[in-house]
Amino acid sequence: MTTYSGTDEFEGGSFLRASFKGATFRYSDLSGVTMRSVDVGGLDIDSHDLAFGTLLVNGVDVVPLVEAELNRQFPGRELQNAETPDGLREGWLAVQAAWQTTVAGTPPELVDAHVEDEWSLAQTLRHLVLATDAWLRGAIQGVEQPFHEIGQIFTGAERMGFDMSIFRTDEPTYDEILAVRAERQQLVTDFLAAATPELLAEERGNPWGGPDDDWHPTVGDCVRVILEEEWAHLRYIRRDLALLRS
Repeated sequence: MTTYSGTDEFEGGSFLRASFKGATFRYSDLSGVTMRSVDVGGLDIDSHDLAFGTLLVNGVDVVPLVEAELNRQFPGRELQNAETPDGLREGWLAVQAAWQTTVAGTPPELVDAHVEDEWSLAQTLRHLVLATDAWLRGAIQGVEQPFHEIGQIFTGAERMGFDMSIFRTDEPTYDEILAVRAERQQLVTDFLAAATPELLAEERGNPWGGPDDDWHPTVGDCVRVILEEEWAHLRYIRRDLALLRS
């Protein structure tokens, strides 16, 4: 099967009576794509940023429907958009309880198992350590080098010029991952316990932005990114664990 990587040759193109049956699109820009008279049986779309745009199916924007269903499946998920300290604290408690259930219910033989190129549970927990480090220790608290060495960096970070020497090249044990993850969870809990509306309104810098980045998230924005990361990766890992179990 041919792989097309890092190309923009299809932008603005038209595909007539073409077959994409069984094709896979990863880290690809499909914004603004128009499909007419297409067979989409079994089409599987997963977009972390779906809530920020529209997705029209037969003239119906299905984004609100998807969001409502995800909130039903994951009670407390709607609080990832909370604006108040109490709302964010409640949202944090909800997502941590959901994670506790998932981690406790995963048998040892599936901790490092993964579906295709997706992260395993162990890798996912390492990435959430990284997310907490970036948005709490880095953006909010201003720690100069906020990252723990076991953090799981995202795809493409090295090409962006990120210093990969921060992270270990060997695989940490699962017990080590759980210990560091628990430390980072407690950091968020402690921070939110003392958070005030005035603190949430303060501006910070984008931890992934360069010196010319003009986005200045508030402290509340940074906390909401942490919550979004927690809920999104919980959904991913529950999806993959269900596939592995079946």
